[in-house]
Amino acid sequence: MTLRSAVLLLALAALAACGGDDAARPAERTSIVAAGDIASCFWRGDEATARLVEGIGGIVAVLGDNVYPDGSDREYRQCYHRSWGRHLDRTRPAVGNHEYRTPDAGGYFRYFGARAGPPGKGWYSYAHDGWHVVVLNSDEPLERGTEQLNWLVADLRAHPTRCTLAYFHHPRWSSGRHGGRERVTDAYRVMYDAGVEVVLGGHDHHYERFAPLDPVGRLDRERGIRQFVVGTGGAPSYRLRERVAHSEAIAAHVRGVLRLVFHPDAYEWEFVAVPGRKFTDAGRASCH
Repeated sequence: MTLRSAVLLLALAALAACGGDDAARPAERTSIVAAGDIASCFWRGDEATARLVEGIGGIVAVLGDNVYPDGSDREYRQCYHRSWGRHLDRTRPAVGNHEYRTPDAGGYFRYFGARAGPPGKGWYSYAHDGWHVVVLNSDEPLERGTEQLNWLVADLRAHPTRCTLAYFHHPRWSSGRHGGRERVTDAYRVMYDAGVEVVLGGHDHHYERFAPLDPVGRLDRERGIRQFVVGTGGAPSYRLRERVAHSEAIAAHVRGVLRLVFHPDAYEWEFVAVPGRKFTDAGRASCH
């Protein structure tokens, strides 16, 4: 065997050994890059994740609690804008509870303007890469009969796409300090019935991926919604509580962003941690 042939065989063997990991990693194209619980003038984690976003394309989905502690006009200008504000032109935001420490989340709505949807509401939708994307306000009522839930029903009926993603601040399930929020259960039922694929949230300062679940938390590989908790945008980490059923991947004390690649009938995900953190989570799934 020649030296060239031996080198070629070694290279092919290395590729075969890594094939499983490579198959799980998304393509370089990115549709959405997401995280919540992000900025402050008193820590540097937001700058580290903002640098990650610089090297990743796609829509920037901020998942609420975007600037601490109060989401005020000053904090958005002086704290958020110096880091994640660099990506404002491609940002489609969601609002969190810390924004409401300023009356009516005024700092949030003034900073993001038309990007945040109708003033004072915080729910809207848009089309991107062949998917329908819904943004909700989990700090406003989402129960049956409310304006926001009625809007959600009408919006999903008006956009019967093969693949749909939704994001809002409070997760339905979480193994973090705050835990899941039952107040979004009615919205989950509506989204489940409409065939929504993926939901993103933050609020708890860790990363977590759940198996596809029905609205009451039962495993449903056929029609269930896959939820990600991505409260890793820069805020200090929380300790985890007892791990919730059907949590498939989890990491505390990690900062980073979630990349999503949309396909006509599938999606890929990859959690990208800031340099120095070895945790990652990647995969692919088909739309319903």
